[in-house]
Amino acid sequence: MIIKFPVRSLRPRVTATRARHEFGIWRRERPFWAGLFTVTAGLPILYWPYAKLDLGGIPLALSTTSGAGALIIGVLLITLGLALWYQPHLRVFSGIATLVLTLVSFPVANFGGLFLGLITGLIGGSLACSWMPQGAEPQKRGPHRDPETDT
Repeated sequence: MIIKFPVRSLRPRVTATRARHEFGIWRRERPFWAGLFTVTAGLPILYWPYAKLDLGGIPLALSTTSGAGALIIGVLLITLGLALWYQPHLRVFSGIATLVLTLVSFPVANFGGLFLGLITGLIGGSLACSWMPQGAEPQKRGPHRDPETDT
């Protein structure tokens, strides 16, 4: 028995497979996880100062006088995360800036977004500073001495 599948039903699967493959290539060429953690760090830092929560009928507001500081830090962290994705050659600058902004967010923005933004920002900044493109070798510092050929 020969079953013929319509060509149209296979096209979305091929398109999805191709898109997944191309995304994998794009992801491997840049510090993807560092950018994701950095963008994720900016979200709770932005959210908590402006959130209006209701806890059992009691309004709970974490609004502070430094809400503008939280807004600036959150937007900058999201921007640095996007820069890591689309400008991977700026990875060291973005990583150090992420680490500094995340540490500044601890006293300024409600303990760094109730520690959620603080922890993810530290992870994202560390990953950004340590990421290297595939095929690149680390630079050697100082004169290289080979113990096998030294006498």
